[in-house]
Amino acid sequence: MSSAAASSPRPIIYLGLDVHKESITIAVLPEAASAPTRVERLPNDAVKLRRFCDRLAAQGELHACYEASGAGYVVHRALREWGYACDVIAPSLIPIRPGVQRKHDKYDAAQLARLYRAGELTAVRIPTAAEERVRDVVRCRETFQREILKSRHYILKFLARRGFVYRDSTAWGAKHLQWLRALAAVRSPLATEDALVFREYFALLEYKITRREELDRQIAVIALAPPWATAVGWLQCFRGLQLHSAMVLATEIVDWRRFARPTQLMAYLGLVPREASSGERERKGSITKAGNHQCRHVLVQAAWSYRHPAQVSPHLKNRQAGQPPSIIAHAWKAQHRLHKLYQHLAYRKRPQIAAVAVARELVGFLWAVMQELPVTPAATVGAAA
Repeated sequence: MSSAAASSPRPIIYLGLDVHKESITIAVLPEAASAPTRVERLPNDAVKLRRFCDRLAAQGELHACYEASGAGYVVHRALREWGYACDVIAPSLIPIRPGVQRKHDKYDAAQLARLYRAGELTAVRIPTAAEERVRDVVRCRETFQREILKSRHYILKFLARRGFVYRDSTAWGAKHLQWLRALAAVRSPLATEDALVFREYFALLEYKITRREELDRQIAVIALAPPWATAVGWLQCFRGLQLHSAMVLATEIVDWRRFARPTQLMAYLGLVPREASSGERERKGSITKAGNHQCRHVLVQAAWSYRHPAQVSPHLKNRQAGQPPSIIAHAWKAQHRLHKLYQHLAYRKRPQIAAVAVARELVGFLWAVMQELPVTPAATVGAAA
């Protein structure tokens, strides 16, 4: 064998993986082939997947990809551990042919391989295992918050069907809860069967609230840990972003520097408007909602606080204590700018539209601040992945 042949690069073999809970459909596309040479369905088993990849690696260098889904990053981490390149693809950014009306696993795998080879796919950032675990704790707390809302609906709708409607003050305030506990007491005005149902609903609500409070305590402890303390502290300097909101943003975004411009982060969070412009006609619609919905939710909720004039409440002052003066000054500047924006838009449009616009502008202020965040080893590893 000549030295030129020995030093020639190995051919690249692109793998499109359609990953499901029980199976993985793999399309094998060599770099010089016009179509996949093999499309096989394997059990979702690490041993069999590695055996398949090892046999295929004898023919060239493997570059694999699959869509981000409920399958998580198990396959990605396994392939990386075995020495094979692998990317996880953003599903919402995969090009789609409007004329193709059939969709199945083999087609999806083949399309992933073709588009991956053409460079038309966008890879997502892979969190480290530690980052993913903390993110799931925060998401678990959000799950309990949704469950509490469901339980409240169960209670109110059940009581309304029995003619018990509370109108004396705000729902779920102190007086309302006192009224509900009276209905759950031994001498309840409800019928025996109705009292049984109501007590079960009310006990379920109290259990969910107890578990959420326990998660809040655990998240508060995690927020003080070195990987998160600085980011969470800086984010809480902004009006409307308390501990939980800051933890959502910190754990979902993690590496703010991967967005070169604030508009990229706005698009990632789904806060930019849809557009269908052509020629001289410019048409923009509602926001895309195509990005991270957890972050978008807390940002829109925070945006409502900017409908009030700029001020530093005692709670905000406590959150800003000990933080860098430059961050506090930036947050104060954001208060003035965003309040002015809200007042300007709310006068002309619906308040909901104004709040979304304020949330989008708030992202720009947060992006500028978080560019100064010290790079941690975990963030570096995650960005490289």
